[in-house]
Amino acid sequence: MISKSMAEALNTHMNFELYSANIYLSMSSAANEMGLKGAATWFMVQYQEEMVHFMKFFNYLVDQGINITLTASKAVPNKYKSLQEMFEKTLAHEQIVTSRINDLSELAVKEKDHASQIFLQWFVTEQIEEENNDRDIIAKLKLVGSNGHGILMIDGDLGTRVFVAPPGGAAPFPVV
Repeated sequence: MISKSMAEALNTHMNFELYSANIYLSMSSAANEMGLKGAATWFMVQYQEEMVHFMKFFNYLVDQGINITLTASKAVPNKYKSLQEMFEKTLAHEQIVTSRINDLSELAVKEKDHASQIFLQWFVTEQIEEENNDRDIIAKLKLVGSNGHGILMIDGDLGTRVFVAPPGGAAPFPVV
């Protein structure tokens, strides 16, 4: 049985995952406007992943008998100076997500909520991958600087990313 405080904390974070999805959807649009179709694709896949994260929290709470609460999301930025700025903001955001997941994990340990500890472990591992990917892309962008040819090469690489639904869960929407 999940405690009220754990359920509320998970519900709050579930809404943060939806906010994260909105950030990446907005970044996809901004990259598209910059003519960076590959980056637009990369951020669209990131949006899809965040929606899966949202649905994982949603389904976990519903399976625990909790009536979830959806909250209004604040507006997200939609203007960026460069692709590098977008990825630096992405890394900073993912570091916030990591901190929040760690806090949830600590709460689960404190409350001896073994089911939530197990549920959250997937996210702990996922955040390592998220931050590592962002750091790799930032390193490449720093290497090419403002060289348009280099940015276009990176953009081409970013465009090869495809959404893959995680094992044990279907995408909550059609795969693009």
